[in-house]
Amino acid sequence: MIQYIYLGRVDYDEALRLQQELVALRTAGRVGNVLMLLEHPPVLTLGRNAKRANILASDELLAARGVTLHEINRGGDATYHGPGQLIGYPIFDLRSLRNPNVACPPERGNRLGPVDFVRLMEEALIRLCGEFGVKAGRICRLTGVWCGLAKSQPSSGELNCEALISSKTLPPLGPCATPTPSAGRKIAAIGIHVARGVTSHGFAFNVTTDLRDFALINPCGITDRPVTSLEREIADRKDLPSLESLAPMAAREFGLVFQEPVARVESLAALRASADAAPDSATSEIPTQEVPAPAFPAIDTPLQIPPEIERLQHSKDRPVSA
Repeated sequence: MIQYIYLGRVDYDEALRLQQELVALRTAGRVGNVLMLLEHPPVLTLGRNAKRANILASDELLAARGVTLHEINRGGDATYHGPGQLIGYPIFDLRSLRNPNVACPPERGNRLGPVDFVRLMEEALIRLCGEFGVKAGRICRLTGVWCGLAKSQPSSGELNCEALISSKTLPPLGPCATPTPSAGRKIAAIGIHVARGVTSHGFAFNVTTDLRDFALINPCGITDRPVTSLEREIADRKDLPSLESLAPMAAREFGLVFQEPVARVESLAALRASADAAPDSATSEIPTQEVPAPAFPAIDTPLQIPPEIERLQHSKDRPVSA
């Protein structure tokens, strides 16, 4: 099961702390898979592979505009988060999820690896775009979700084993577009971290984001493709949802793609209460039954010596003690 919670606007430092808390609970088996959905004030993040040169604004300009900067342990390069952007932090144990791909090498079996996880996250967001009539897809070797792509071609390289999903459950994953210069507008960025099989960080989906703020960076280190938003791509802006309305739709798409039921959690307090009531799978032991001390004489012990034994004991031919 995937439990999701919408938290509204949360400072980035607080969101990092909440992720650490939930990762610890998920690793201990005290909560299930949790999808945190929220919004951030303006913030720039630098992933493990980031280059400081992809931050185009000076520290003084960032401070003047109230934009904070964080170096974090997710994959990827420079990313912007801000108002009007739906942020998703899936705290999932990959070992608890089935791999729906049917074209993977046999030796991989049903395991869901980090790359598979990212591709399925992309698929959930592509389908979320489709809910509003916005065509989106993926570009080979460029993680994320893109609009305005040329006609997609079958993917190559690392995506070969992610081209199909069992027809019994889901339609196939969308194809991967062959990269062409300047093709595609990025609507969602993705970067994750995995430790002991549990994921953190996640995606940023532009809804009503002020796209001018992306001028502060080279988004994900990419300089030849612009960013976009659902507001800019949607046919009729009156159909544009609020982030709070979009959250359950995003959670539903995650449930469909990962083939898991979805349930809403009303508050962090409710989530923590369920965690407090759950045993710690890492330390819990199977209770042992207490065996009562035997009472004597036991009910199956003869209370009198049988006659046959009595005759043997008094027999003249019985052995003599040395």
